[in-house]
Amino acid sequence: MRTYCALQMEFGCYDKDSGEVECYVEIHLVSAANPEAAGCVERFATFMSLLLVIITFPFSLFECFKVVQEFERAVIFRLGRLRKGGARGPGLFFVLPCIDTYRKVDLRTVSFDVPPQEVLTRDSVTVAVDAVVYYRIKEPLNAVVRVADYSASTRLLAATTLRNVLGMRDLAQLLSDREAISHMMQANLDEATDPWGVEVERVEIKDVRLPVQLQRAMAAEAEADREARAKIIAAEGEIKASRALKEASLVMVDNPMALQLRYLQSLNTISAEKNSTIIFPFPMDFLRSFMSPGAGTSITHSPLPV
Repeated sequence: MRTYCALQMEFGCYDKDSGEVECYVEIHLVSAANPEAAGCVERFATFMSLLLVIITFPFSLFECFKVVQEFERAVIFRLGRLRKGGARGPGLFFVLPCIDTYRKVDLRTVSFDVPPQEVLTRDSVTVAVDAVVYYRIKEPLNAVVRVADYSASTRLLAATTLRNVLGMRDLAQLLSDREAISHMMQANLDEATDPWGVEVERVEIKDVRLPVQLQRAMAAEAEADREARAKIIAAEGEIKASRALKEASLVMVDNPMALQLRYLQSLNTISAEKNSTIIFPFPMDFLRSFMSPGAGTSITHSPLPV
């Protein structure tokens, strides 16, 4: 087995009795086995594979040359070991038959639905929440080597993170702060999946399903609140209308012709509606005798018509 050498350097400073500061450097030669060095069996297998390629040439070219698309990368293993140079692609790459295996990794953004999760909020309300997660592979080597199935692992982690994040919120916060909850869930997922080479780009909460009884209670509360606001608005309108009528009456008292003009305007408004109402104008001066203090006496002593 081959060995490789490495230099280990140590730096230090010390103060002697004389007060001078001296620096020293120690260099150690370290030798250890190279884990990436190929053994005799691996060399023999590589030689036999190359010999097979030469014997079956040019038919072996169809098995040796592979193509990956622009959005794909290929991670190659030779006799179970990861080959140097990182992921291959996009384009053409070469593999040896019988000893090389490769796995393609798609770099495009993938989306999946998180199944509805029964969550108990902080104020003890049971809700069913589902979400959608968007992720992509940023490190193909980590996605293949460090996790068995990055897709299934990300899906399970998303469901668990959704329950954990929503369990720390109240129902009101869950209904109003969806964007903040989505960002928090995205940050937690991205941090957890970073060693796997997975980047979570976006998390969105799709639907929050409340129990039927809770929906009825919230609807009744909202309806009562709307009715209360409507009554307050109507009362404020009556107050403003009464003040406007008071000001209009003061103007009409000072100018009797204003009352007559208002009377004619009312007639014009009624006639524009095209209804079958018949209006008989009644002169307001006729009522002045009844509105005067001595109106009752004058009516009592008036002679009856023959």
